[in-house]
Amino acid sequence: MRILTKQQKRDIRAVVAKKDQDIDFSDAPPILDWSSAAIGKFYRPTKKPVTMRLDSDVIAWLKTEGRGYQTKANWLLRHAMLQFTAAKNRNNRNFARQRRKAKPQKRKL
Repeated sequence: MRILTKQQKRDIRAVVAKKDQDIDFSDAPPILDWSSAAIGKFYRPTKKPVTMRLDSDVIAWLKTEGRGYQTKANWLLRHAMLQFTAAKNRNNRNFARQRRKAKPQKRKL
């Protein structure tokens, strides 16, 4: 993270001192169409050091492109996690939809 200049710090203090209703947003109209928004573009989850036992050929493959093999492994795991949770959510929705469609059977006493 870079260090702010004195001018930037002065500008930040000036904005913080203003009330919300006094800030002019006319040059920044509200965004109504979010269809092209990138989800998680600026989100950086915290990292935790872990110890894992992986097959040596998997580690060799991750290291083939040089530095950043841990980042690559994290990306692959995140991608798998998102695919797995999306599939699980689809299955849960399908199960709920099928359950709603099924007519309850009348019980004989």
